[in-house]
Amino acid sequence: MENSILKTQRRVRRKRGIRKKLFGTPERPRLSIFRSNNNIYAQVIDDVAGKTLASANTAKVDKGWSTDAAKEVGKQVAEQAKSAGVEAVCFDRGGYKYHGRVKALAESAREAGLKF
Repeated sequence: MENSILKTQRRVRRKRGIRKKLFGTPERPRLSIFRSNNNIYAQVIDDVAGKTLASANTAKVDKGWSTDAAKEVGKQVAEQAKSAGVEAVCFDRGGYKYHGRVKALAESAREAGLKF
C-alpha cells in the first residue's frame, strides 16, 4: 500500500514540475493526459480562458484500457480539436513516462493532424 502512495506522490511531483513550464495559450492550447488503471483521458485546454476545447476518453470508446483504445482516444481528441480550430498544441504528459498508452495516444493524435 505504501509503495502505491509513494508512486503517486512521485508522479504528482513530476507533474508539478512539468506544469511550471507548460502553459496553454489560445494559439497553442495544452493537450493534457490523465491515465487511470482502467481508462485514459485526454483534454485540449486553453489555460488563459480556463476552457476545455476538446476531450475524449476510453470510457466513451468502449475498447478497454489497451494501447488500441489509447490510439482511438488520440484520434478522437485530434478530430475534435481540429473542428474547434486548433492546429498545434503543447503536450502535457501529466508526469507519466512517454511509453505505452501515453505514447500511443500522442502518436495517434499526431497522425490525425495535431502538431506538437
